[in-house]
Amino acid sequence: MKRNGGLLCALVGALAVTSCAAPQVAERGTPEAAPTLEQSYGVPREARRMVPRVADFVLVDKSDRILVLYHRGEAFRAYRGLQFGDAPMGHKRFEGDERTPEGRYTIDTRNPQSSYHLSLRVSYPNASDREYARAYGRSPGGDIFLHGQPNGLASNLRMRGDWTDGCIALSNAEIEEIWELVPDGTPIEIRQ
Repeated sequence: MKRNGGLLCALVGALAVTSCAAPQVAERGTPEAAPTLEQSYGVPREARRMVPRVADFVLVDKSDRILVLYHRGEAFRAYRGLQFGDAPMGHKRFEGDERTPEGRYTIDTRNPQSSYHLSLRVSYPNASDREYARAYGRSPGGDIFLHGQPNGLASNLRMRGDWTDGCIALSNAEIEEIWELVPDGTPIEIRQ
């Protein structure tokens, strides 16, 4: 299958990238190396671990703009350069606030006819999100997805910057991999 070759290339590229955090300066005045993906998220570097698996947990770190797939506690895929809503910092509270939710949710369905290539829905809002918004007389919003780029955009291009209404956008090739590796019902944690 042609997609598998792209999957392997994308994996090698994703796993070879190290954290983009700025080097920290130790008290002695010598710079310390930035942590690698393996150190920060447990993503292995060994090629022998690149066998496709099905994810049983998804972690999204908004600060590092990374999505990591886990199987039985072991990270096996990482995707960098995530795109969020126009106001990416902070937890989504209300419809239209352009924020991406934070907390534990579930991938609860998928849309192969999405306006953004493919999409997997995050179960936001939960009961707590609804109660918070209700206390302010507002709607919490909803329809938060992991998705690709807008249909009609060349498949190898990406929109610039943060452009969603609170969703998590990836490249079309990345969302195709995630579509295959993340079943409905998979827990997802989104953190700052």
